[in-house]
Amino acid sequence: MSIKIDLKIFLFGILFFLTKQIEIYATIMLFAFLHEIGHLCAGLALGFRPKTMEITPFGFRIVFKTCMEDYKKKIKQGNELCVKKMVIYLAGPIVNLFLILVCLLWNIELVIQEETIIYSNLLLAIFNLLPIYPLDGGRILKQIVHICKGRKIACQKSNLISFVTVIILTVITSILILYIHNIAFLIILVYLWYLVIKNYKEYEIYEKTMELVTHM
Repeated sequence: MSIKIDLKIFLFGILFFLTKQIEIYATIMLFAFLHEIGHLCAGLALGFRPKTMEITPFGFRIVFKTCMEDYKKKIKQGNELCVKKMVIYLAGPIVNLFLILVCLLWNIELVIQEETIIYSNLLLAIFNLLPIYPLDGGRILKQIVHICKGRKIACQKSNLISFVTVIILTVITSILILYIHNIAFLIILVYLWYLVIKNYKEYEIYEKTMELVTHM
């Protein structure tokens, strides 16, 4: 498994250091790693082989190899691969919720305070379950639509819902920044817009490529 590092992580680290929030950022990255371990364990249990691990400004992302045989195993209008992917995407947030539950039941407090552990994992769970592709919530939504309506409509719907969700978050975040004056909200919002626009451009390139192949 190869490892890829998004160099923007250093820029984000500097920004959080200058705003005196580097401790919470480091804590979130630690639990984001455990979040990704959840994805990895679920993927391995379902027979997937990890291809790459990407270190991004707001966590980690494991890309699994997909065998062509998996696309042929049909379930209704979708396929077994979609169901397996949804299980993998859910595994990460479940790890975060499990860590919160452990803290609440056993009052665990090591180097990191219990409140910080709960806050970081709750933030990660909520953030990743947002219906924004390529976050876990957006990926789960895409697989559900894929099963019901097919791949092309799934891509279209996930892009549309991602844009709508980010617009709503932009309004909410703007209000929060006015009252709380926390630049972290702005950094997260900018990163979400970057993800959504990047994914939409990749989708457009893919569709154009498929059209050229079809007409050849």
